[in-house]
Amino acid sequence: MYPQEIHSYLHNFFKENDCPILSNHPHYMTVQLTVDMDKRIMNRPFYWKYQESTGAEPNPAQLTLITDQNKLVEEVKGEVIHFGSPRLNQIFHVTNELGAFVQLYERVSKTPVTKTILTPWLGVNYLVSYYSDQTREMLFSLGINLMTGRIVDQFQESLIKLQLDTIMSDGAFTLDHFIKPVRGLERLDAAIDKYIQNDDHSWAEEANKRWQKDRKVLEYFYEGVEDKPECYEMEKKAMNEQYKAKIKVEIVNGGLFYLK
Repeated sequence: MYPQEIHSYLHNFFKENDCPILSNHPHYMTVQLTVDMDKRIMNRPFYWKYQESTGAEPNPAQLTLITDQNKLVEEVKGEVIHFGSPRLNQIFHVTNELGAFVQLYERVSKTPVTKTILTPWLGVNYLVSYYSDQTREMLFSLGINLMTGRIVDQFQESLIKLQLDTIMSDGAFTLDHFIKPVRGLERLDAAIDKYIQNDDHSWAEEANKRWQKDRKVLEYFYEGVEDKPECYEMEKKAMNEQYKAKIKVEIVNGGLFYLK
């Protein structure tokens, strides 16, 4: 599930940022970066400084990203990308820099008689992080039909199969939404909150056990010391912050999608 969502997210990210996808396989893809995207994610400022100072022909990189290494049936040379990997975090950051909202229309063929109705959907990608002394990250892609209120999971993955444009086709028209996008977002936020409430949070209990164990070691070290030094309180506070269970929910990106 997670590798598929990452693959779908990357596919749409590069497509929306005008980076041609040279090959797209179920478990990896090769992308031709634009000059701008190369500067943003390839971490080679000295190369671009030299290119610009000499006026040389720019040569942005091609990038092969492996999204599910365990399912490869052939040898592929590329960069393995997964939750927590520096490259994926970098792309999340670039998404926020470039703007996290899009409005796209499914492409339709023009017919001489009737026009195709496009229904409004709100799609949002969430990054949910569980923090303690260890970190677990999960990506959720939810979509809500702004006519009916139906919520679907893995929305991003369903979009990869469609042809989407920034301008509506001549052979289509859109329906006005019954549910305002801001209300749709509230419903999606509530769905994420419900998932978190029903999830297994034994990770927090385990973190607390590790904290109790390390606290005993700290107390043993200062056993018999009546006036404990300032460093004792500082260590205790730092350990408490380290093992404290925290949950963070972030919106990576989202948009309005008008679909058949």
